[in-house]
Amino acid sequence: MKKSKIRNKIIKLRKNNANKNFKISLDKFFSFLKKNKYNIKNIGGYYPANFEIDDLKILELLEKKDYKISLPIIKKDNQMDFFKWSNNDPLKINKYGIPEPISSKIFYPDILLVPLVGYDNRLNRLGYGGGFYDRYIEKIEKIKKVIKIGLAFSYQKLNSVPINQHDKKLDYIVTEKEILK
Repeated sequence: MKKSKIRNKIIKLRKNNANKNFKISLDKFFSFLKKNKYNIKNIGGYYPANFEIDDLKILELLEKKDYKISLPIIKKDNQMDFFKWSNNDPLKINKYGIPEPISSKIFYPDILLVPLVGYDNRLNRLGYGGGFYDRYIEKIEKIKKVIKIGLAFSYQKLNSVPINQHDKKLDYIVTEKEILK
């Protein structure tokens, strides 16, 4: 099946399940990361759109635990960078209708929370097809190691995500039922 058909099917399913809560144990998850000796201080999140997992509550809790938070700003040529943000900071709406920080301070996350449409057991991610996160991951990994964590509902799991040479794998996928690694 083509990526576009898969996307449409899952987005419709996500819309029909929009009122379901996504609950994970953050303490359990971050204990897992610390046990594996990840030095984490900076978190890159996203502003949820199109019935994506709402990570804003997660970011708020992390900020209360003294993690530094950032959100992406989309730039020319389908590029993006992450910029410092706090729950109290104002946001502006970009050309896609997604809120972005107003900050001008580029931020390099240690952990990147990645929205996705679908995923498989091999940690492949199906996005919206714009390649924003694939390009960003390629760029940041030339600067530093970043832990890439996809957030999804378990019903977004596919037998196999069709991939090409530009698609970047995730390090973990967290659902309400499991953590894939």
